[in-house]
Amino acid sequence: MHLSRRQVLRLTGAAASLPLIGSFHGAASAKDVIKTAAIYTVPVEQQWVSRIHKAALAAKERGDIEYTFSEKVANTDYERVMREYCEAGHQLIVGEAFAVEDAARAVAKDYPDRAFLIGSSFKPDAAANPNFAVFDNYIQDASYLTGMIAGAMTQKGNIGMVGGYPIPEVNRLMHAFMAGVKETKPDAKFQVAFIGSWFDPPKAKETAFAQIDAGADLLYAERFGVSDAAKERKVLAIGNVIDTQADYPDTVVASALWHFEPTLDAAIKAISEKAFKADDYGQYSFMKAGGCSLSPLGTFEGKVPADVAAKVKAREGEIKSGAFTVTIDDSEPKSS
Repeated sequence: MHLSRRQVLRLTGAAASLPLIGSFHGAASAKDVIKTAAIYTVPVEQQWVSRIHKAALAAKERGDIEYTFSEKVANTDYERVMREYCEAGHQLIVGEAFAVEDAARAVAKDYPDRAFLIGSSFKPDAAANPNFAVFDNYIQDASYLTGMIAGAMTQKGNIGMVGGYPIPEVNRLMHAFMAGVKETKPDAKFQVAFIGSWFDPPKAKETAFAQIDAGADLLYAERFGVSDAAKERKVLAIGNVIDTQADYPDTVVASALWHFEPTLDAAIKAISEKAFKADDYGQYSFMKAGGCSLSPLGTFEGKVPADVAAKVKAREGEIKSGAFTVTIDDSEPKSS
């Protein structure tokens, strides 16, 4: 049974008037430093959130924004923290509303003179929330390329995959990875499991151990903890969102990297140009927009078969040029 994002996540669980943005009155000028606050439900070192944090720090360093953040905010506290930042005068609110979608949109409605750039698998609703833009990590392009590499590196053709929740953000990356594997290892089989948490390395590790015991000789590490299991059992792993090869030089072959900078920079530009509105920023995570990339092979340079490395390079060029399009499949992946 395929669960919607709302179903899965429900199972888990007035300030002084400021210069504004978008089509609102009193829009900020291009010279204004945008007072920005981010709200994260997980530790800032978690893969997905770390990329947002990195981009925000870069924008702060450039002088484009002031930046503060709250991490490990409980779902029950998320709305309160959002409102406090709005009341404190923050002009741009960044966060992930996956478990608190309705509450986040309600806050945006109550603060029409603020801009909201929020991670969501739902689309923007300009009529209800003209100041609520959404984004997502559409890094299926890079995930496909890591799959091609994985197909060449598995000996048994038995690949374990450990994800957080079977929601669109995870599903589409797993499907793209599996499709890439099939290009170089057509007879590959997959063990797919979800741990029901965004940050539970011990549980992810134990799930990965079970897949290795069931024959997997390569693991797709969508969550932290999987690469630890791969390292201990001396099998290979493919990373997701961030590059962890420095921590696992003999284990992590390659990773699909997410770059949040194009997303945040587009929002900053829109605010500066008084054009911020309820847009879908998902496009800025595509490879052709610079929103994702394949990590360097690093310690595995020369270990990936040369013909496959060449195919990956060619496919990467085709993705960037638009000659090849990676299918976006948000349905729940199954073991095969």
